[in-house]
Amino acid sequence: MKLRILAIILLLAFPELVSAQYPGSKAKIDSLLTILEANNKLMGQLAISKGGEIVYNRSIGFSSMIDNTMVRPDAGTGYRIGSVSKMFTSVMIFQLIEEGKLTLQTRLSSFFPDLPNASQITIGHLLTHQSGLHNFTDDSTYMLIYQNPQSRQQMLDLFKQQKTDFAPGTKADYSNTNYIILGYIIEHLTGTSYADAVKKRITDRIGLRNTYQGGDRNKTEAFSYSYSGKTWIKEPDTHMSIPLGAGGIISNASDLTTFINALFTHRLISRASLDTMKKIRNSYGYGIFRIPFASRSSFGHSGSIDGFESFLAYFPDDSVAIAFTGNGSNYRLNDMLLGALSIFYGKDYQLPGFGLYKLAPEQLKGYAGVYASPEFPLKITISDNGDHLTAQATGQSAFPLEPVSISQFRFDPAGIVIDFTIVDGKPVGKFVLKQGGRNTNFERQ
Repeated sequence: MKLRILAIILLLAFPELVSAQYPGSKAKIDSLLTILEANNKLMGQLAISKGGEIVYNRSIGFSSMIDNTMVRPDAGTGYRIGSVSKMFTSVMIFQLIEEGKLTLQTRLSSFFPDLPNASQITIGHLLTHQSGLHNFTDDSTYMLIYQNPQSRQQMLDLFKQQKTDFAPGTKADYSNTNYIILGYIIEHLTGTSYADAVKKRITDRIGLRNTYQGGDRNKTEAFSYSYSGKTWIKEPDTHMSIPLGAGGIISNASDLTTFINALFTHRLISRASLDTMKKIRNSYGYGIFRIPFASRSSFGHSGSIDGFESFLAYFPDDSVAIAFTGNGSNYRLNDMLLGALSIFYGKDYQLPGFGLYKLAPEQLKGYAGVYASPEFPLKITISDNGDHLTAQATGQSAFPLEPVSISQFRFDPAGIVIDFTIVDGKPVGKFVLKQGGRNTNFERQ
């Protein structure tokens, strides 16, 4: 599966920070997570810290399924954190800069002269996604290799074959290729593996017990799952020789809050390095993003690999960190984070409700069919699966639709709402697809 960055923008009008022990906050966050767990919406671990101390920490769902028995996560369960790994890679690059082993202006040609535009691309370009190197995980060929081990040379040969997307420094575009190369540079300069560098330079230094570079799966690691409409189905694994510095780290939410607190209290890099890391240009910092919360700003990163999702952010003004590491989602992560932070900061928040509307199996048949729109390039097939509907765009995976009413269905992970036209209590072969503020009309063929 592809490594992706999740678009997390949490827009809330927060009042002034209240105590982390604000009455009822823990109980209500528990209620939120209990509702999501009970309705098969989310699995993983959520942690919140204040001043470096964990004030909320809970895991929901299961970490694996053994002989049809759900194994519950515990404090030692590890989750693939995807692109949140880029923060670790950036920290180590800044450590090496502080040690005088390279600078932000060092050219890629100093390490890999055969890569495209290597003499023009700098370390700073790689960190801020301004290199122009193509994001290899966007290519169809990636799906042919992602489950198989790949050597450094195989990966570099792949990168050499790709055309660049733009001239270095002229724009910014997110690319996992940048951070895989940065991981290789860390290995070159330290004379160790990326895994050993993470251990020596970060996890041992600040006491992270459940954070390490992924490799052969161990018994404490969670598997990832997607929800089919009836049950959770295991997702295939990316071979961890591929993502490396772009998305290869295993961790959990509590460890991640410790990591980002150490970063922002200058226990991993200097204040000057952190200030540079936080400089935002063309929406990208140096391995970090600014994530707005109305009048407040946090800094962090999000990630997704296989069926895992992760999020990590720090509010410097409040010394508050929030982290989530998940292994199964049937709900928008952004909505859960909005809810948890609304509750934590004492803002009014209504808990979500699910499963309030049911359709009889015989009713579902009327919605089925192939739908098309002159405004949309793909056809959408609505299928009757006996007890639920699924939707599938041409060439894409099917996803379950949850009924909200006789006319409205939704798929929360992608923020999709489908409104069917109902006449005399029956669908008449028309619907409006609503996503991202856009409405598109479809008719059955």
